[in-house]
Amino acid sequence: MAFFCSRLENTVNQDAILRSLVADNLVSDPASARGRLLHEAARLFRDKGYERTTVRDLAAAVGIQSGSLFHHFPTKEEILKAVMVETIRLNTALMQAAVDAAQTHRDKLQALVRAELESINGQTGEAMAVLVFEWRSLSEESRAYVLELRDIYEQLWLDVLEALRRDGVLVADPFIVRRMLTGALSWTVTWYRPDGGLTLDDLTEQVIAMMGLTAP
Repeated sequence: MAFFCSRLENTVNQDAILRSLVADNLVSDPASARGRLLHEAARLFRDKGYERTTVRDLAAAVGIQSGSLFHHFPTKEEILKAVMVETIRLNTALMQAAVDAAQTHRDKLQALVRAELESINGQTGEAMAVLVFEWRSLSEESRAYVLELRDIYEQLWLDVLEALRRDGVLVADPFIVRRMLTGALSWTVTWYRPDGGLTLDDLTEQVIAMMGLTAP
């Protein structure tokens, strides 16, 4: 029962964070026309690739005329940029909240791992894949802006990993550890299955144990 309540509380918190970001115009309301367009764009960009996805494909996915897309975005690239920007903003906010709610540095790292696994294998998984594989499709200016947001996201990790090193718990370079974790966690999308008997909580514990950070 306690576990169920914890999961329910987490879901409520995530919904509250999303509503706050929508209210501040930092991300699109998923139920709005713009939000639906970005959701379908993430799916198409992941499945077909950005270059092979046409404006007609995007319009058809949300049931509108091609010209109507430009009421929301001036170009196809702006759609790609928005997919990336809004995904980073949402996941950064979710991770910050998870870190703030944790007590110890180990718990904070566990919260980050769990949140990133959720972002990769959950609702934002398609957009996260686009962020990784379609990076070069952005203009130099757009890449610079997305990178600024990405740096904020990454700093959450580096701060926690550096704290663990100061505690004497982590021996390796935090930057290298983060790069290794990025690859390992991102790769789970190729093999992890929610119905395979291993929950994301279980997987998180395995990652923490693999790092030698077992619970005290």
